[in-house]
Amino acid sequence: MKRIETNAIVICAMYRFVRIDDPGELQHQLLNLLEDNAIRGTLLVATEGINGTVAGSRSAIDTLQQWLQTDTRFAGMIFKESESMDPPFLRTRVKLKDEIVTMGVKDLDPKQLAGTYVQPEEWNELISSPDVITIDTRNNYEVQIGSFENALNPQTTSFRDFPEFTRQHLDRNRHKKVAMFCTGGIRCEKSTAYLKTLGFDEVYHLEGGILNYLEKIPEDNSLWQGECFVFDERVTVNHQLEPGNFDQCHACRMPISAEDKASEFYERGVSCPHCFDDKTDEDRGRFRERERQMRLARERGEVHIGADARQAQMNRAAEKRDYHQRQRQNVEN
Repeated sequence: MKRIETNAIVICAMYRFVRIDDPGELQHQLLNLLEDNAIRGTLLVATEGINGTVAGSRSAIDTLQQWLQTDTRFAGMIFKESESMDPPFLRTRVKLKDEIVTMGVKDLDPKQLAGTYVQPEEWNELISSPDVITIDTRNNYEVQIGSFENALNPQTTSFRDFPEFTRQHLDRNRHKKVAMFCTGGIRCEKSTAYLKTLGFDEVYHLEGGILNYLEKIPEDNSLWQGECFVFDERVTVNHQLEPGNFDQCHACRMPISAEDKASEFYERGVSCPHCFDDKTDEDRGRFRERERQMRLARERGEVHIGADARQAQMNRAAEKRDYHQRQRQNVEN
């Protein structure tokens, strides 16, 4: 793990497939820990493990990591860190889920069946081999922003679609060597395990995912093309793991380019070319009102959503109560 030493905000991504017999209790403990240390972001907890990305100060993230590592279930857990000058998350959430990455295949145990890990330094040689088929396990909108040279795009809109793609397009007798990759490694744990259950023998995946590759491999030696989508307010990162050139449509959450924002279908916070036809006039009216409220909040020096927004609302309510109480006291006197 590359530890970020900074006075900026530390973004920490993590996952671990491990048996959790008390997910509700773990949810409660994690939520308290995050809130006590002003850590924001989302963690998912299920009986199969933990997954998520959070952000906070260096000391706060250290506290979280140390707390997890003292639990034998998470000892040796790998954390992927990056930094940001702006808060990448507005809320603190710990959610209970059936799966920490949803594939929809029951009784799949990545701890026992996952494919062979490949280090970033060995990845180029593997995927350059003519007898290896390389598959990007991410969703189509992620792949369109960036991917490895000659990687196959399954054209999925959800990870739930991956098993159907496999059934239709992969043949264990023809595709003898399969290499897979994803953002941070978690989807590949499941996708390679799934192929193993179908009888595929030589299945490989990039350890630590694209983010680990971008961190370890110099751009001059890289087979990565484009930017990498990330699930926070940065939207994408470049090869130096710095914020990329994409924005995000706050109506549909899709990444949008400068060209998208020049489209007649783009309206900040209301629509973009990806979602214009999918939204009703009622939807767009609601989004415009939300955008107006966000603008007014910015003018007050506040945020409209998230923990800071709730605190600002509480402060304003307290100020109103104090004002009315002073008014009553003045009348009584």
